[in-house]
Amino acid sequence: MDPRFITRTIHAYLDYPVAFGLMIAPFILQLGSSSPLAIWLSVATGAAALVLTLLTDHHLGVWRVIPYSLHVSVDFVVGLTFLAAPIALGFTGLDAWYYWINGAAVLTVVSLHKPDSTSVPA
Repeated sequence: MDPRFITRTIHAYLDYPVAFGLMIAPFILQLGSSSPLAIWLSVATGAAALVLTLLTDHHLGVWRVIPYSLHVSVDFVVGLTFLAAPIALGFTGLDAWYYWINGAAVLTVVSLHKPDSTSVPA
């Protein structure tokens, strides 16, 4: 049995709240104690995620110019970047944990992505 269950539709519904969450959560959690970059990396990534989602070829995309498979690949890179950010940028405490947890969550979603006929097989 294939454990991958996150379809293109499910992924599309996750994209918008995740993008807005990345822009809002750093302020709610008061990130930035180890570096102001801990706030702005998340906000910038959230803004980029929103643009990516608006441009992705799925049913919630507004201007469907980016292939869904490329969107999933970008998500994978973001997950890896978030895992590496605390080490590379010197984040500590809550700042570090925020990125490690988000990175792990993104990579989990990507790994549970169920390929369909219009995406590249994993």
